[in-house]
Amino acid sequence: MYELIKFTHLAAGVIWLGGMATMIWAVRPAAIALFEPPIRLPFLANVMARFFKVVVACIFLLLLTGGAMLVGVDMKLAPKGWHTMLGIGTLMCLIFGHIYAGPFRKMKLALAQADLPSAAAQLAKIHPLMILNFALGWLAVGAVVIWR
Repeated sequence: MYELIKFTHLAAGVIWLGGMATMIWAVRPAAIALFEPPIRLPFLANVMARFFKVVVACIFLLLLTGGAMLVGVDMKLAPKGWHTMLGIGTLMCLIFGHIYAGPFRKMKLALAQADLPSAAAQLAKIHPLMILNFALGWLAVGAVVIWR
């Protein structure tokens, strides 16, 4: 059972990190290259809305499986990498929550009012936060793999 829980945990992390990589290095640059703002902004908002639903599911699974793996462990004896991953993962969840409830929500509201400059300003806030979360995700992976 533990191996299935661990696999689910890893799969959720891979999906979240892979989705961020796709958004950062493929979807966003392609949208910038191909579309003018009146098309690009609604397109990216739609892609993010779909991706963020997946992220919410991944966060749920990460918290559920991570908690399940920690239940029987004395945290005083757990590897330092586990503590680091827990802290970084919590920070990542908070950053995602900020993105979702802050700039993303404001971007959707601006688009509903056809306020493209405001929508673009909110989108510009999301990009560096997604890069930060992507980097933090790899730090968490590195911590748990390397720091035993």
